[in-house]
Formats: sequence, C-alpha cells, structure tokens
Amino acid sequence: MDKYQEKVYWVIRRMVIAHDAADDIAQEVFVKVWKNIGSFKGNSKLYTWIYRIATNEALNYLRKKKRRFFLPIGDVEHELSSTLDADNFYSGDEIQMKLQKSLLKLPEKQRMVFNMKYFEEMKFKDIAEVMDVSVGSLKAQYHHAVKKIEKFIQED
Repeated sequence: MDKYQEKVYWVIRRMVIAHDAADDIAQEVFVKVWKNIGSFKGNSKLYTWIYRIATNEALNYLRKKKRRFFLPIGDVEHELSSTLDADNFYSGDEIQMKLQKSLLKLPEKQRMVFNMKYFEEMKFKDIAEVMDVSVGSLKAQYHHAVKKIEKFIQED
C-alpha cells in the first residue's frame, strides 16, 4: 500500500485542496481498502479500485462540507479558492495557482477527468473504469475541461 500512498494523497488533495483534509481522507481510504480488500474481485487493477475509493471519499467530503454549511456550489468554490490562496504549497507559482483556481470553476466530473488525465497521466480506459462511464464520454469531458481552463486562464 505504501506505493499508492502519495498518489492517493494527491488525487484527494487536488479535489479538496486543504492538506489536513486530504491527509485525513487518505487515511480513511486506506482503512476502507484494508477492511474491504476481500471484496476486491480483480476485474480491474488494484490501483483503479483504490482510486475509485479515494475519489468517492473526496466527493463525500465535499458534499458534507456543502451540506454542513448550506453553501451553494459557487460558495464552496470560493471557500476552496480561499484555502488555495493560503496554501504554502502553491505560493510563488503563479501559473500553478491559476491552473488550480481554473480547475475549481469546472463542474465536478470535468475536474475529476482533467485531474486523472493531466496530473495522474491515466489512460482514458482506466479513467472509464474508475468513473464507470464510456471512453467517448470521458474524451468529450476532457476536451470541454481543457477549453474551459484555457478560457478561465485567459480571462484572469
């Protein structure tokens, strides 16, 4: 599991932004993996299965956060953007900061597809397994995400 730890952390971190939250969620993911390893059927790669658990946990965290504060999705984006501004990891890297802020403006699924393809360098086939959607749909979502990011960066 050690070989997946950093990858899982960054998958989650790109979704929830905050280091502490990403750390906690990653720990939860590995607890779930450990408890449910017997149910892994081997129909996909182990990492694909773990990745799916990680993305689901990160999405659950974001949904709970939105419900807990009764925030409209735009306000959650603003809160994540504020967290990003205060994050020392991105400080000084203006291009990376613009990219991250642009990602926060994307719809949830487009952001996930972009993160998996661009940052994780996953193949569309593997992303399709994680997200349980067709490769064609993913390619379209990725294309739309790239166009929106380009537009956001040019406007900024």
